[in-house]
Order: sequence, then C-alpha cells, then structure tokens
Amino acid sequence: MDSNHQSNCKLNKTEKKFLRKQIKARHTLLRHEGIETVSYATQVLVVANGGLGNGMSRNQLLPVLEKLGQVDALLMPPNKPYSFVTYKTIEDSKKAYATLNGQKIVDDLGQKIILYLNFVEKVQWKELGLQALPPGLKVVEEIISSEEEKLLLESVNWTEDTNQENFQKSLKHRRVKHFGYEFHYENNNVDKDKPLPGGLPEICDSILEKWLEKGFIRHKPDQLTVNQYEPGHGIPAHIDTHSAFEDEIISLSLGSEIVMDFKHPDGVTVSVMLLRRSLLVMTGESRYLWTHGITPRKFDSVQASKGHRSGIITGDVGNLTLSKRGIRTSFTFRKVRQTPCNCSYPLVCDSQMKEPPPSFPESNKEASQLEQKYVHRVYEEIAGHFSSTRHTPWPHIVEFLKALPSGSLVADIGCGNGKYLGINKELYMIGCDRSQNLVDICRERQFQALVCDALAVPIRSGSCDACISIAVVHHFAIASGSSSGTCSTPAAWWEGTHLCLGNGTRV
Repeated sequence: MDSNHQSNCKLNKTEKKFLRKQIKARHTLLRHEGIETVSYATQVLVVANGGLGNGMSRNQLLPVLEKLGQVDALLMPPNKPYSFVTYKTIEDSKKAYATLNGQKIVDDLGQKIILYLNFVEKVQWKELGLQALPPGLKVVEEIISSEEEKLLLESVNWTEDTNQENFQKSLKHRRVKHFGYEFHYENNNVDKDKPLPGGLPEICDSILEKWLEKGFIRHKPDQLTVNQYEPGHGIPAHIDTHSAFEDEIISLSLGSEIVMDFKHPDGVTVSVMLLRRSLLVMTGESRYLWTHGITPRKFDSVQASKGHRSGIITGDVGNLTLSKRGIRTSFTFRKVRQTPCNCSYPLVCDSQMKEPPPSFPESNKEASQLEQKYVHRVYEEIAGHFSSTRHTPWPHIVEFLKALPSGSLVADIGCGNGKYLGINKELYMIGCDRSQNLVDICRERQFQALVCDALAVPIRSGSCDACISIAVVHHFAIASGSSSGTCSTPAAWWEGTHLCLGNGTRV
C-alpha cells in the first residue's frame, strides 16, 4: 500500500470521527434545549465543548472567536458544555466554522479540548428575570480588614493534638473545627449541657462586639464552626437545625470568594456571590425555610462585568464567565437555642413537627421502595441534565483504564452517560446502568451499554478482565437491620483487576 493511500485512509477515518462528534453535539443541543442546527450558514454558531460547564471561561473563548470576525454576542449558559456566538456577518461566522471546527483549545483547567461548531437559526434563551435576595438575607462587603483576616486564619491551628475536644476530623471534603459547643453531624444538633472548654477564639470577641455596635448583628453568638474548603469541594444544601440555634446565623468568608446557592421549597434558586472578607447574615425566612449549600466544583459561574460585586448571580447568559476557586475558610457563628423553636415555618421546624423525622427503612421491601422512588425514578427524570454535567473523567480512573493491557474486556457497572467507556480505545468495554435514559445516551455515543440492576449483572462468571464501578454503591438501599459496610454485589464474573470508587475512595 503506497503512502498516499495510507494518508487518504487516515484522513477518512479522522473525518468520520469528526462527523460523529458533530452529530453528537447536534443531538445534545436538541435534547437539552430543543434547538435544532441547520445545514446552511447563518450568523449564529453553537460551540460544543466551549461552555462554562466544561471549564471554558468567557475570557478564554471570546478572544479566539474575535480573531475570526466581529462578535455581536457570546451567550454562555451556566453549567452547560456549549455556548452560542453571533457574528456581525454570515461571512465571519463561515470563517469561524471553517477555522475552529475540530481545533484544540486549552480550557481554564489547562486541559486541551476540541471545539465542534454547528450553525443554528437563532437562539432565544429564557432569562430568569430580576431576582431578589431571599427575605431576611443580607451580605456585608469588606466587614473586616486584611490584617484581621490574617489574624483570624492564624487563630485556627489545624495541626494541634487531635484528641482535643474541639477538634473534629475532616468531613468528606473539608476540614472542620468547633468552638463553644461541638456540632454533632450524626443528628445535626449540639449538646447544650456540654459546652467546650475555652469558648470562642479570643480574637472573635472584639470583632463580634464591633458588629453588634454597628448593627450588623443582633445577638452575640456562643458557638463557632470553622470550615476549610479546598477548590472543588462544597457542602450539601441544608437548613441549620431549628431547635439547635436561634434565628440569626452569620458566616464570614475568608481566603477566597465563593458562590452559595439558596433554594426555596417551591424550586426557586438564587445564587449569591460571597466575596472574600464579606459577612453573610441569615434571619427569618432565609434562615428557617430556604436551604443553602455550596456546589462542589473548581470554578463558579459569575458576572463578567467588572463592576459586579457581591450579591445575586443573575441568569444573564451574555454576562457570565468563570471564577477560579481558591482555599476558602468560613467562620460560621450561631447562638445555641435554650428553648424550643416557635418560628413561622412549622412544616420544616423540628421543634413543631407532629411526626418524627424519617428513619432508616426497617425491611428490605421498604428499602427497595425508597430506592425505586428516590434513585431509579429521579435518574430517569434528570438523565439529560445529569449527563450534561458529567463530562470530565476522574484522573485516577483514566490512569487505571489506560494501564490495562490492550484487548482487555472491561465492564463499567453503573456507567451513567458512558464517560469512561471511550477513554481507552484499545479496550473492549461494556457498560450497564439502571436508567434507560442514560443507557440511551450511551448508545447515541456509539457505546455498548445495557439496562440492568448493579446487584444482578447478567454477565457470565469469569468473562471480564477488569471492572469499574464509579460512585454507585451509595445508591443501594440498605435496611436498618442489614450489615453495614458489606455489599452483596456478585463479583465472580470478573477476574483480575477492579476499581470501585464511591465519593472518591479507592478500594
């Protein structure tokens, strides 16, 4: 075979791969947003892989697009793996289409990604409209000086004797210390009869007195929880226990800014920017009814305009970019409640609830029903959105798969949208998942996948060389009488190597 023929074969293979990726991008857009691409040139292009959701910031993408023509608008929807660019002329958009399609660009994580462009007729993005902070919530900027910030951070000794009463070992993804009273995460409460020795750090006393004098807070706290977050870590959405603490919850952000999400029971979500050295004060409805939490990620979607400071992150897709997180330490002050809570929100108040809070299921049947309702049904409903947020593979798993011998047969149990099925082209991989809709997404991506239960995998014993099961085990229902720490998953059908990761733990 001559070299020209080999070159043509290689080019044809590359073109086929490119077309597959482009078609996949079209299907993703249609499935997520109902927007169809067109075969003729227009002024508007959708840029697959060029979205905030996969680590591409406005500051990084816009200059690349502007080199090819005058850009009228760049819309970057939050948490989506694509963006939309509108050029001044069709000639400019055609130039961008021809030049950037299939080209590599480095994202904010330093990873090279390939852009895939398609023409669309128009983009009508639903704006969230003007939003207000949750009632009772306020943010005070620059409430302390940089020198006070330095002293506060130095007042927490993370390396001291771990036997001390006010030291708590790291929770899953953050370091925690308590002062005044220890907060018990097993029941989300404090032991009011067992205050910790030493009280709050001495430096906090003068700062709290100053806030009281200026009217920023109404009560002097007697409990402090210090959390330290690495980039990529967060805290689940929650409401501070009503019976444990008084109305006012205040949190001081040190070291780095962060976006905190507040959610009302009716589904309304408000994202709030907490700048470095700012104070968050929650009272009334925002404290008792709205959940608050921090999504675990390394970048936050924030306003691109330089004049925007703390407060609400709006849904203006034409003014969003990424902000890289740093190490953030929060000082959350609370006053321990000595009497039952009589707030105006009895449906979410543990002091006023007529029924006890939900407990662990008592039987395997009850556990199975809970799994069906809160795992199986939920994943069927959110499959499209879930897939759009699951595009970056974990490095340890990539390393594991690429280290396997060529030709190995590998099973991915709980494969989701199949993001690991194509990591190593030298492997024969088959995936399975309980969600039909996620398996359909795998098949759209030309992966081999089937629907099955991870506790009853229909694969012959000894037929696989390796197996992975990533972030799956914590979805299994376990009745209260079951033995904790064990899993009945049949393992006889793989031989050799396996990797089972749940919440980042390798076993």
